[in-house]
Amino acid sequence: MESHEVAELFDQAVELAVEKLADPDPVVRAAACDLLGAAGSQHMDVREDVATALILLAANEPDPEVHWSIARALGNTFDARALPTLVTLAGSPDADVRFQVAVALPAALDDPPVEAGVAALIALCTDSDPDVREWATFGLGWSTTADGDDVRRTLWDRTRDVEPGVREEGVRGLARRRDARALPLVRELLAQDMVHKHTFQAAAYLAEPSLLPLLDRFDPTAEGVAEALRECDPVRRAQRDESAWRLLTVVHQRRPDLRVAIFGERCDLGLYLDISDGSDISGHWFLDGLLTRAGNDADRAAELAIEDLRR
Repeated sequence: MESHEVAELFDQAVELAVEKLADPDPVVRAAACDLLGAAGSQHMDVREDVATALILLAANEPDPEVHWSIARALGNTFDARALPTLVTLAGSPDADVRFQVAVALPAALDDPPVEAGVAALIALCTDSDPDVREWATFGLGWSTTADGDDVRRTLWDRTRDVEPGVREEGVRGLARRRDARALPLVRELLAQDMVHKHTFQAAAYLAEPSLLPLLDRFDPTAEGVAEALRECDPVRRAQRDESAWRLLTVVHQRRPDLRVAIFGERCDLGLYLDISDGSDISGHWFLDGLLTRAGNDADRAAELAIEDLRR
């Protein structure tokens, strides 16, 4: 079958699903939402139409099973217009619906996150259902860059949750905001026999040298450990900073016509390199990845960046 034929059949399936949103049977409406959600997750060009149809349906939909499918599907559209609908569904008496809202909300938040969406996540972090709390804490602490007193207070409260998964998400969320209150909590978690990768991520964000003795007992090839060791080691961080400065200097010397910047993203680890020729040609690299490609040779990394830009 030719690609254009596949595209035509896909468009027909989406149109049929939109039509079925008006079906009197809630099972059919829920299935139509599920199909639209799958379409939105795989095809960016239909996301706007899918979100529009789901938002219209949600305005008058009474069935909780359909609400569940609407929330799940809207998360796959990554459409900021879905936020009011998701905020409304966050108040559902059905825990399964609230769970899907907790999963979907971060996808509908802009950067910086919209206040109403952050408030909904904060409320879900105190939900009576532990799965809802865990996903809401993950969404607030890890999937968004939201910050402020209310956000940090919520994450701190979750570090004392009765559920281990919720506690770990609270710790990681605080650490990602470099909140010093997370340090003794990370120490406690690293001292346990079984340590989740989230705890290594939290350690990396804190970049605290006093964590190195605890981190040294773990396999450096295990997920998250090498990153934590690198970020907590001031010598290695200084070497990276020196390499970054050398790379920037070499690019400027060889191509003074280029605009070069090295920066860090809020709530992210590591540094990034941006190069532009002042028009529509630009490049963006994760600095550690570029240096690894170059065998940790800053001069070679500069050459690779310039070559990438030419391509």
